[in-house]
Amino acid sequence: MIVVGLMSGTSADGVDAAVVRLDGAPPALEWKLLAHTHSPHPPALRDEIFACFRPETGNVERLCALNFSLGRAFAAAALDAIVAAGLTPTQADLIGSHGQTVWHIPDGRAASTLQIGEPAVIAELTGITTVSNFRTRDMAAGGQGAPLVARVDALLFGHERLHRALQNIGGIANVTYVPPGDAEAALAFDTGPGNMLIDDAAQRATGGALDYDRDGALAAAGRVDEGWLAELLAHPYFRRPPPKTTGRELFGRQYGAELWARGQARGLRGEDIIATLTALTARSIAAAYRDFLPAFPDEVIVSGGGARNPVLMAQLAAALTEAAGPRGAPRVVTSHELGLPVEAKEAVAFAVLAYETWHGRPGNLPAATGARRPVVLGSITPG
Repeated sequence: MIVVGLMSGTSADGVDAAVVRLDGAPPALEWKLLAHTHSPHPPALRDEIFACFRPETGNVERLCALNFSLGRAFAAAALDAIVAAGLTPTQADLIGSHGQTVWHIPDGRAASTLQIGEPAVIAELTGITTVSNFRTRDMAAGGQGAPLVARVDALLFGHERLHRALQNIGGIANVTYVPPGDAEAALAFDTGPGNMLIDDAAQRATGGALDYDRDGALAAAGRVDEGWLAELLAHPYFRRPPPKTTGRELFGRQYGAELWARGQARGLRGEDIIATLTALTARSIAAAYRDFLPAFPDEVIVSGGGARNPVLMAQLAAALTEAAGPRGAPRVVTSHELGLPVEAKEAVAFAVLAYETWHGRPGNLPAATGARRPVVLGSITPG
């Protein structure tokens, strides 16, 4: 089958689309990436997404309209990716759309999740059967609805001899640990903030001129406040054992505003705040490996926008070396070095999950999400 995977993550900067040829079934799944595209959101749409993220500005009317606006954006991104692959829409069998998460409550009595980007609009505008709403079935089965890429990470990157960690650094950072030769024993969870707090601080430091710290230049011009960093690493989320997930509800703009004010109160420049928040991402990842992984990885494969930040990557390598101790530092590479562009991995994952749903096979990994059992994910909207 030819499947288009669509992903808009917590950074909400646009839609990543991956066109993937898939054949076979796990554990002998064969895949080939035919095209990967990124369709940036127009500023007005991105502003509306962020307005709907915030309880003080989001409302049911805005969410209702945004659901359809995002459906049109996802459909356009899918069609652009199909053209980039040298195909026509009639040659694509399926679309797997993650949607845009606007709120996520991972546990407790109110446990629930909401992804929008109307699949009926996607199916109507593309003519392609669309699988969507992946996270809700896992939550209905007692899971946290995330991370769902764990099974796909294990399928695509499991190794016969190496302990591997698949580290995605998007708005939120999440890891999948895959032991040698046993994909079903994979473990996955959100390690904490990825680019989210760094992006927020970069916007504040530049008066909105930058949406993110391009090439880590702002962090490189600053210094890490080690005392404040120690306080930030004491956040309760970092001490919680897996399964666990997080998002904007904990590390979003409200927390970013609080940290910006605290940094300024400490007399820090904007660059110093960004440098400290970059170190927070790196060291919280390394601490999560040390505290929660069954074995320290031999190899760490990084994907997501954070893999493009050389300062963050250098800090991550240093933090992992320190956390590993006498066991020896793991080899740190990007998914691109293994044949998968760093921004494409999660879009590819949702193409694979849609393919599994179409064939009636479970897509979640209970060890990662905490669900009671493996379940078939998503809802199918005919093309």
